[in-house]
Amino acid sequence: MSKQQAALPWQRQSAAKHTKWHRIKAYKWLYVLLLPSIAYFFLFSIVPYYGLTIAFKNFSPFVGIADSPWVGLRHFERLMENPDFYRLLRNTLLISLYKLGFGFPVPILFALLLNEVRSVVFKRSVQTITYFPHFLSWVVFGGIVVTFLTPSGVINAMLKAFGMAPVNFLVDQQFFRPILVVTGILKDFGWSAIIYLAALAGVNPELYHSAKVDGAGKFHQMLHVTLPGILPTISLMLIINLSHLLDAGFEQIFVLMNPTVYEVGDIIDTYVYRMGLEKGQFSVATAVGLFKGVIGFVLIVSANWLLRRFDQRSIW
Repeated sequence: MSKQQAALPWQRQSAAKHTKWHRIKAYKWLYVLLLPSIAYFFLFSIVPYYGLTIAFKNFSPFVGIADSPWVGLRHFERLMENPDFYRLLRNTLLISLYKLGFGFPVPILFALLLNEVRSVVFKRSVQTITYFPHFLSWVVFGGIVVTFLTPSGVINAMLKAFGMAPVNFLVDQQFFRPILVVTGILKDFGWSAIIYLAALAGVNPELYHSAKVDGAGKFHQMLHVTLPGILPTISLMLIINLSHLLDAGFEQIFVLMNPTVYEVGDIIDTYVYRMGLEKGQFSVATAVGLFKGVIGFVLIVSANWLLRRFDQRSIW
């Protein structure tokens, strides 16, 4: 029996504590470098949670959070009784699901296609062009979209050239959600593909050689080698996207929306903006935001649990 096995439990615990403190002492300057990051997240991610109590109070900025009267779940009850809330929830879910269903596969397909390009110059040129829109704010990118879609814009000019009547896309409810989905994809698919390109670089090349020996063509190599190789990354990105299911893209919708498309384009975040900043109903806005955060937490935990059940990579 070794000395470590013969040691008593309290002796093993003492040795473990000694090792831990010895490690901390040995790398103390690395921990010092970590302190600014810890302070940042504490001040801007932990301390603001105190502000969530506004959702349970009749908050007035003149008396502060602590002295505002407590009203319990009154704001949540008003929220559930408000018929507009279900319209907001429906719009938010539909827009998010459209973006997830149509937008999530696009960067994966783009990364798979770009990975097959052998010309380095062409590949880098395409990457640069597709990455660029991500770095534009929605104010700028939305302005470009509006320029294209107005009755005197580029698309309507093309329609007129083919003898078709012009369409005011931005005030037509049937076009507004597809516009959100398409412009969202165009803006971010190139940037999102970076993650999948990095995952593709980690696939073992010997697997492709083995597949070629077995007679597999490009399509079967992609189906049986490439996709299984990046499946953990796809699963992880799916969890992250599900956690943002109730976001739907405030900046994009705020820039492109107008009163004529409120029925199909008004979402939870735009409602929070109007209630909180325009009308000064901070408690109602906080209650809506808290509701959205709780649903997002439930979604990410559920998706993580489901992936673990299927033995896929998860967050924890």
